[in-house]
Amino acid sequence: MLKTENGESTANGSSATSLYSQSHHKNATGMSFLVTALFIVGETAGGGLIALPSAMVAPGLYYGTMLIVIGAIICMYTGVLLSENWTILQLRYSEYRVHCRKPYPAMGLKAIGPRFSALVSFTLQLTQFGTAVVFILLGAKNCSFLLAAVSVEINFCAMIFIVSLFILPATMLKSPKDFWGAIVMAMITTSMAVGFIIFGALNDKDLCQPIANYPEWNPTKSFMCFGTIMFSLGGHGAFPNIQHDMKEPHRFKLSVILAYTIIAVMYIPVSLTGYYVYGDALTDSVIPSLQNPFIQSAVNILITLHVVLALIIVFNPLNQEIEEFFKLSHDFGPSRIISRSIIMAVVAFTAASVPNFGVLLDLVGSSTITLMALVYPVIFNLFLAASYNLHKDQTLKTDRPLTLLELFIYTPKSKLIMNVFILLIATIGGFYASYTAAVAMTQTEFREPCYIEMVRSWTREGEDPFIPHHGHSKYACCGPFKNITRYENSAEYCVDPLMKASFGGGH
Repeated sequence: MLKTENGESTANGSSATSLYSQSHHKNATGMSFLVTALFIVGETAGGGLIALPSAMVAPGLYYGTMLIVIGAIICMYTGVLLSENWTILQLRYSEYRVHCRKPYPAMGLKAIGPRFSALVSFTLQLTQFGTAVVFILLGAKNCSFLLAAVSVEINFCAMIFIVSLFILPATMLKSPKDFWGAIVMAMITTSMAVGFIIFGALNDKDLCQPIANYPEWNPTKSFMCFGTIMFSLGGHGAFPNIQHDMKEPHRFKLSVILAYTIIAVMYIPVSLTGYYVYGDALTDSVIPSLQNPFIQSAVNILITLHVVLALIIVFNPLNQEIEEFFKLSHDFGPSRIISRSIIMAVVAFTAASVPNFGVLLDLVGSSTITLMALVYPVIFNLFLAASYNLHKDQTLKTDRPLTLLELFIYTPKSKLIMNVFILLIATIGGFYASYTAAVAMTQTEFREPCYIEMVRSWTREGEDPFIPHHGHSKYACCGPFKNITRYENSAEYCVDPLMKASFGGGH
């Protein structure tokens, strides 16, 4: 007697129900496909949005736009692959139809084996940790500028820990379905920021565009924007958690397609407008280039709100991974409060130790985010989909490792070529961009930990180089020498070299 996955017996298997003929799994409650799409936009778009205009400086208008469009298409495609991976797992393994705290590593487990699952867990934790550090830095930076513009000066290091404490209570929630409203609100704030950035740049067009400097295209330097683009588009680390909390998880691919369409509509106009108006006067964030104080403050507020809201989901996989590792209770209680508070403290201390927002963003984007967004989805899908095709007509479910020959035979050749192409892009672009960012972080754009600078400022006269002064907004001024502003006293209103270094030097 043979048994099917559902336990039905048959004499020879000929009348057994096919392994994959069962209907797709559905949750009794969960997010709709539309809410999920907005969730993806809110989780992915935001921090990278303000960095993309400067990412176009090296490749230029034409190639920069092409890179962003191609990046969005590839990340959309790999997001669909992740959706297919999780759908296969829920079809084949009933344990993944209930609450799963580690859906992304589970894909690695079933695709290749337990060792690869452990590698995925480590990469996921590193990715979410790095993203959290970048977002904490961005939130603290924006808050410092907002307060300094109204003559309220708070040390940047102190602001990092203030922002961290403010976000901490929201990180205690269990899973994405518990805070979908916050992430949808993050999507709304990002959309509003897009409008303000475009309007602010166009408002500066007559002043800045005629004297904007556009460097010649350098193919080698164009690789430097790879990390920024991946950080802006690669929210894949949280996708399996989001999909698992949908009412109909198999429809996640539709949410991915809609989400990346919305993201591209946001990113491209901001990138084109920012680069066209300001040229290479851009810093690693477009915000200080906006020379209208009201618009600059509005964008600061909106992006800060996005960062605060998006950090809720960025921390969630990291928190759940660590709680699973230490076998802590899944219920809210002292163990969750203590563990998640410790994680937040470590993130805040790291942010204070590596205060260069732009370079850190590039490093995270080109390394771990590239693995999570491009490499792992492709590898997992090659094995899981080929195994699906190999076993779908068999009545016995087997978990033996797939051979490379079987992978080649049971994968459509067009899909195989596409996936190998993506792996090549990820390998070449990720390695070069990671190396460049690491060199910049340790040498050309190195910054001391902000707490060291804070101690030094106590022992000598002078201003804190991390925050602006004079009770008004500061600007990354226009022109080849970055000294043109709509205000008469450019020395007072333009970002000074130390201040610019805290943003990073631009690409």
